[in-house]
Amino acid sequence: MSEPMDPLLEMNGLGRLYGEAPHEIVALRDVDFAVHRGELVAIMGPSGSGKSTLLTIAGGLEQPTSGSVKVGGTPLENLNPTELATVRRQQIGFVFQGFNLLMGLTALENVSAPLELDGVSASTANAEAAEHLAAVGLGDRAGAFPDDLSGGERQRVAIARSLVGDRRLLLADEPTGALDSGTGETIMQLLRTACSLGRAVVVVTHDPNIASWADRVVTLRDGAVQSTYVPGGRS
Repeated sequence: MSEPMDPLLEMNGLGRLYGEAPHEIVALRDVDFAVHRGELVAIMGPSGSGKSTLLTIAGGLEQPTSGSVKVGGTPLENLNPTELATVRRQQIGFVFQGFNLLMGLTALENVSAPLELDGVSASTANAEAAEHLAAVGLGDRAGAFPDDLSGGERQRVAIARSLVGDRRLLLADEPTGALDSGTGETIMQLLRTACSLGRAVVVVTHDPNIASWADRVVTLRDGAVQSTYVPGGRS
């Protein structure tokens, strides 16, 4: 099968430095990286290799020191803060290690919030949120607040929130880290289903079993791409 021509996420010559010489820290160096619609890419590498930095830059949460980032063909560096926030809300779904749930909202309200911010009616937003909560096995926990949920349940709420709406790019930082193996498999199946619907998914993981779900695995070391390979059983 031929690869789609236009990547949904494209990074060229990406670099990120922290601090100033002579004590600067190189988080990323000259990274070229692209993900197409329908593709799930896993990012692996040791701690400090730049995985999470790459993900935050991909989502427009942090600016690179050098290079460019395009989402859906739009260069993020050309956007003002309001435009960038709109792209993040409408085009990118995030799953953070820290969940980033709003503690004063129920699980259902956390998942429906991005839709309501875009003007979707409360009834429609709640119906879609309920559907996604059911898909991650939390249909009976819609009215629970984050303080009443376990770490694994909070993670599943965050994943449900990333899937609502028409966002085409999903960025997940260790999305199964707080989950048991069975639930982790369910989550990865959901992410693969998202790919089949034309979304692009990038997963940062330390777990080779999670990486085996990917179409490609990109390994970072010392801020640079060390290798790219196709997991066994995929072509």
